[in-house]
Amino acid sequence: MFPKIDIAGMVCPNNVFLAPLAGYTNYPFRELCRGLGAGLTFTEMVSAKGLHYNSEETKKLLYCGDESPKAAQIFGSEPALMRAACESEALAPFDLIDINMGCPMPKIVRNGEGSALLENLPLAEKIISECVKSGKRISVKFRIGITDDKKITAEFARLCEGAGACMITVHGRSRERVYAGAPDYEEIASAKNAVKIPVIANGGVWSKGDAEKTIARTGADGVMIARAALYRPQVFADIAEIEPPPMKELFLKQLKETKELYGERFATVFMRKMAAFYLKGVKGAAEYKRRLFQAQDTEEVARLAEEIFC
Repeated sequence: MFPKIDIAGMVCPNNVFLAPLAGYTNYPFRELCRGLGAGLTFTEMVSAKGLHYNSEETKKLLYCGDESPKAAQIFGSEPALMRAACESEALAPFDLIDINMGCPMPKIVRNGEGSALLENLPLAEKIISECVKSGKRISVKFRIGITDDKKITAEFARLCEGAGACMITVHGRSRERVYAGAPDYEEIASAKNAVKIPVIANGGVWSKGDAEKTIARTGADGVMIARAALYRPQVFADIAEIEPPPMKELFLKQLKETKELYGERFATVFMRKMAAFYLKGVKGAAEYKRRLFQAQDTEEVARLAEEIFC
């Protein structure tokens, strides 16, 4: 059910991936999930325009180590800039470049990026084909349509394959639904039936059972886990059938690595947020969250973690 998967010669140890999550999938969190069994992890989405203007903040999102394989996600609406991003030194270490054509956030859509490209098929096709010319492996992540009454999943899947993409990930919800409601498994299946390249199903996977159901109902070649990983990254260990380390050990390691890489202030703020996610289902969570968000430094966050995840 969760075998190795070959994506244009890039072999992943299994077919259960960590989704790109804006604001969260930095290097320490990706490494946490990889250590727990994720077959492939993606950076948070990176602006091609930001790379063009040599933004240091944008480059920080692309920090990576010697892990293999590894994937980055980029977004933009200008084919030439998207190709230049793929050819840039910043993206050179990555084995796969994913193009975001599914983000539903208004500030992205207003710029003609993300899911806005579902309404401009010629431009979407041009962006993919230009990125493919970079010589990198190119994948595309997209939604089933803008609204539930205008789904274009199979058509868009064929467009991606025809333009040279070596994999697609289908989020089984329309843009109007954002993250609400169950994924449309039939639409994901329609993408799988329309193309020969690997198809990854995204949406509604919170457990091993959900992953099995999604693959069974869609015929997809794998699944991508998003929000579930924020609340409980051990979901990857469940699927990989490995025994995860205790939450306290995982958290303190993530805290240490985040501080070393991004500094004291970022680590304090970021790991307070992560601890709040990890507290789901913990007795007394509301009080712990109140204390966490008053923590002023990583030492205080670590002390609270020792108490919370004992």
